[in-house]
Amino acid sequence: MLELPPPAAPLINGHRRLRGPYTIGGALLRVLVPAALEHAPDLVAAHAVAIRAAAPDLRPLLPHREEPLGPGLHEDERILVPAPRRTLRVANGIAEFVRDRLDGPRALRVENVHEADATDRELLAVLMRRVPGLTVAAAAPTPPDSWSGEDVVLVTAPPAEGPVEDYVASDGTTDDPRAYAAYLALPPAERARAHDRRAGELSGEHLLGAVPYHRELGGDREAALSALWAAVDHCVGEGFLHAVTELGPRGLRLATPGSDLWWRFIHRTATALAGIGRRAEAFELYESARRASIDPAVHAAAAYGTAMLDARDPDPARRDLGRAMGWINEAIAVSTLLPDRRERAFKLGFDRNGRALIELRQGRTDEALRLVESAIELAERDLAPDAHPLHRMVLFANRAQLLARSGRPAEALTDFDRAIAIDPAFPDHYLDRGNLLLAMGRPDDALADYETAISLGPPLPEAYYNRAELRLSVGDLERALADLDHVLELDPAFLDAYVNRAGVLEMLDEHEAARRDVEAGLEIDPGNPHLHGVLGQLETAAGRYAEARTAFDTALARDPALAGAWANRAILRHRTGDLEGAVADLTRAIELGEDAALYANRAVALRDLGRVDEAAADLARARELDPGVDAGN
Repeated sequence: MLELPPPAAPLINGHRRLRGPYTIGGALLRVLVPAALEHAPDLVAAHAVAIRAAAPDLRPLLPHREEPLGPGLHEDERILVPAPRRTLRVANGIAEFVRDRLDGPRALRVENVHEADATDRELLAVLMRRVPGLTVAAAAPTPPDSWSGEDVVLVTAPPAEGPVEDYVASDGTTDDPRAYAAYLALPPAERARAHDRRAGELSGEHLLGAVPYHRELGGDREAALSALWAAVDHCVGEGFLHAVTELGPRGLRLATPGSDLWWRFIHRTATALAGIGRRAEAFELYESARRASIDPAVHAAAAYGTAMLDARDPDPARRDLGRAMGWINEAIAVSTLLPDRRERAFKLGFDRNGRALIELRQGRTDEALRLVESAIELAERDLAPDAHPLHRMVLFANRAQLLARSGRPAEALTDFDRAIAIDPAFPDHYLDRGNLLLAMGRPDDALADYETAISLGPPLPEAYYNRAELRLSVGDLERALADLDHVLELDPAFLDAYVNRAGVLEMLDEHEAARRDVEAGLEIDPGNPHLHGVLGQLETAAGRYAEARTAFDTALARDPALAGAWANRAILRHRTGDLEGAVADLTRAIELGEDAALYANRAVALRDLGRVDEAAADLARARELDPGVDAGN
């Protein structure tokens, strides 16, 4: 039998029915955090957001830290749902905390991993990847096929032995068939009383798992609905979307069709389903709401949600923006008829903002801007000054994006400032403002915004990626490379980081490492033009000119506006004696954006063709753009 390192925590039952999301993560944190508060309080403070998300019952022990507005607002005002990637951020935060607390090789022993919530499965994968010396020993009747490697030990759970466990006391997680048989032998009324008693015994850490489970099987339907709604509402706010797709339908089975609570379960569940890509199921829920309700607010919200299924589909090929426009127009038409002035102002503004997204994706930036401005006017005219702060924040941020696209950076910056002032603990808008500041030629201010975003919560890959792009823009390749390394440590599926790191490695003549990044990126996106462009450079450097030409041709077929691919294919063509082709490619690259090096390279090709006057003109233009340009390239 394999000998494991000392345990990091007692054996953990990972069944999601116990504590819902982060059943495993929370159990581990409850062991490590109290000691860390005594010996490493700064470490706890640095990861407080991730700890609080995974183990909310530890909140009273944690140092105070400014939180985003959302959790403190009324349910109707909490309009932001975290993206599915938030749980990856939380997992990375927990992994970094665990990594810095362990004092040597340790084992994390977990049973019932086959019943773990999606958050815990993701967390275990991150722990195995990021915590040196940690061995995960996972027991299940059938261990997940995807788990393999030296850091995980997969064992089959042994058959039940010894006394028969109390099925209800195990919160329905025991695998002992004898316990379930004994439970079924009880009269239904006695089973219900046992569940009610158990629910009353449980503490706050079970509010997302065992409490709603026992309330459902107990004798108080209203208590069950209340427990399920509290769990759904919490999980939506934290971004635990897979859990919502399980909890929500359980609430729907108990709620009265057409009731307000029934609609809230539908709305939250459909939102979660859309967020994890199950759009057909979300559509069916919205359809069920349309069929069962005559409430105009329900019809407006269902139409909006249906429109966003198309408008926000991450795959442009699957979007039907015409259909989305039809649904959003229906939402706007219904919201216009709402009798309450304040409800009408909020919902109509919300719907116009949604239509602005569709207009933008159809290339109509001016119309999108007009719609967002009309939504802001509604909010300022008809809403109470302190009402719907997140709605206002989103509108200001969206108008900022549109103003920036319209060539009005100063106005855009003002709106980003307004959005950030509403919720200074919300990191995303620091990234967007940083990007604008960088485009405005203010790299120091942009850097400050990126680093603020980094400091506000669990690790945010996009913030490190943006900081890497800033460092690339000022020629700091070493630190840019370090940031890109960290992005891919946090998220091995971050495609753009492979693109940029491969490019940096190629510039540093680290050709084999660059090729590994190209190959990894092409596994994610086989047709990515940027990666094919880098591949062309690598093949050129290796003297494989036919393969290089194929790579460049593929890149340009996918993205004819990729100036770097035109320029690098020109180098290849010059090297293989196709001087006319090199001039043609460099001309196209210059049309896409003037650059001193492009003119200097075309001057060389023109000179080699004997077109001396044209070469001299190109060289003169190159020196106008950069007096230090090397004309011998």
